[in-house]
Amino acid sequence: MLKNKKVIIFDLDGTLIDSIGIWNDIDEKLIKTIGDGTIDNIDIGIQRDSKLKEFSKFDDAYLEYCGFLKEKYNSNLPKQEIKKLRYEIANIYLKEKIDYKPDAEKLLKYLKEKGFILVIASTTNDHTVEIYKNSNKNIIQKGNLEDIFTLIYSKGAVKELKPNPEIHNKVIKQLNVKKEDCIIIEDSLIGVEAANNAGIESIVIYDKYSDGNRKQINQLSQYQIKDFREFLELAKNELENK
Repeated sequence: MLKNKKVIIFDLDGTLIDSIGIWNDIDEKLIKTIGDGTIDNIDIGIQRDSKLKEFSKFDDAYLEYCGFLKEKYNSNLPKQEIKKLRYEIANIYLKEKIDYKPDAEKLLKYLKEKGFILVIASTTNDHTVEIYKNSNKNIIQKGNLEDIFTLIYSKGAVKELKPNPEIHNKVIKQLNVKKEDCIIIEDSLIGVEAANNAGIESIVIYDKYSDGNRKQINQLSQYQIKDFREFLELAKNELENK
């Protein structure tokens, strides 16, 4: 799994950071605020992933997602205002509630000690990643992102979002490594699709918010792991048992 690998590329939201449920809460509050106060019986996370995939070639996929919400929920606000409101709602969640998934920081520190080059390749927007780096005390105290990762690429680093492989191709070019030297850690279908499109093996960390796509995720990924405690045990067994 990790033997003969040099670079480990991590997704952020939903993979390292336990945030998908919080983003669902944020979007639910947003939808109720911009519409008539009601929300249909949908999986907000799957809807968001589907629309971001659909809008991945736009200059600002999140702006278009907010435009979709405007139309679906009959809002009088322009999509620019909806996007602004979304991040106003999100700020308190991003600074105070979001945290690493259990044992994620332990795995990161172990892998760094073992000499792996660790990278974040995420389609999370730049503003959110800056909050994680500079304002979120949970993350800063357990494992500051800038101390752990050699590269941190977020949405502003690329023109097209996952499942387009642009962000992974950029990592390979920047580090001057081969695809076979790398492995990608993901949680979602669009993340695994991006890994496949880049021609790089992937490990999936279980996240309940991706259960609607579980069959496809398992079919496309090379490895499936239930949590970071199991990941750390597997890594130690593989790397320390000669």
